[in-house]
Amino acid sequence: MALPPPPPGDSAAALPPPPGTDMTGICFRDQLWLNTYPLDRNLVFDYFALSPFYDITCNNESLRSRQIHPLDMSQLMMMTGMEYVLSEVMEPHLFVMRKQRRSNSDKVDHLLAYYILDGSIYQAPLLGNVFASRISRTMHHISKAFSIACSKLEKIGNAETESDAAASESKTQKEAVDFKELMRIDKILVNLQKKLPPAPPPPPYPEGYVPPSASEEKAPDDLLASEALPPVIDPIIDQGPAKRPRFQ
Repeated sequence: MALPPPPPGDSAAALPPPPGTDMTGICFRDQLWLNTYPLDRNLVFDYFALSPFYDITCNNESLRSRQIHPLDMSQLMMMTGMEYVLSEVMEPHLFVMRKQRRSNSDKVDHLLAYYILDGSIYQAPLLGNVFASRISRTMHHISKAFSIACSKLEKIGNAETESDAAASESKTQKEAVDFKELMRIDKILVNLQKKLPPAPPPPPYPEGYVPPSASEEKAPDDLLASEALPPVIDPIIDQGPAKRPRFQ
């Protein structure tokens, strides 16, 4: 049993679904169209309408169906709903298309932006997504830098610990006394002393010289003390008889 054909007035079922919001992961390019037509401000919208970014329910499509240029702003400002406008142009390399929702002739809400770069169409990412991506990339690099710095500090700490341990070991080895070696050196010195002849007697004193006895010798400290202290003088007894004036 064959299904009945759809009613002629129901054209919404034949329309493709509107494009999604996030389509930054895809790119559109029709090389056959680019080889046939020039890419300028007059034909760029026809080229953009071939891409999956194009919403066929926009007001521009309504103007195309009435044989009006789809970017005619005098006509778009009299309509409400979804529309595309050409915001930036650098022929023939760059074209920026903006998707917006118009409430009246003066109020519009910007939704998305697309750019055509040397024939390839891309969706521009949202500003919030750009910031989130940059912040995530920055945090990744900062975390990686801290990890590398921590590993370097651990290596430096281990190296310093090993060097301190080696220095303490070498110091301990230097400070350690080998008693066997000392005994061997003492034995060698004793054998050498036995082989040497006895020491000669001291030379005699010169004539007229009398050596001081041990009792007369004073220690250097006693001499310095005696030289440093001045003699004690009694001001009454040691000054002699007082001088008396002479009377004539």
